[in-house]
Amino acid sequence: MSGQEQIDFKVDTSNLYREDAVTDLKVASIRRMVPITADGQDDPSRSATFFGHTQILTPQGPLPLQARLMANNLAEAIQAFPEAMEQEMAQMVEQIRKMQEQEQQKKRDDSRIIVPGR
Repeated sequence: MSGQEQIDFKVDTSNLYREDAVTDLKVASIRRMVPITADGQDDPSRSATFFGHTQILTPQGPLPLQARLMANNLAEAIQAFPEAMEQEMAQMVEQIRKMQEQEQQKKRDDSRIIVPGR
């Protein structure tokens, strides 16, 4: 790597979080990101953030889904989980559909016969 392409590995001590994980061992995995100070103490000046995780099994293998859960506490995160995963899955399906359309268009473009003089 040249000097201009170096990666900065410095830890941002003003943006530290402790991760607490909760799961139902079936579908839901919820991470609560608890803000902490550089000495490991809870930072009451910042709010916790929640993320939901799950997997959808497809013929190509498991497809992970992750979304931020708009919640102030674990009970609200549990309530928000189903809708957030449904929205994330809908976005993923739309992205896959667009990629398939682009691939089909590329195949059509690549298969055209070019005739000189036309």
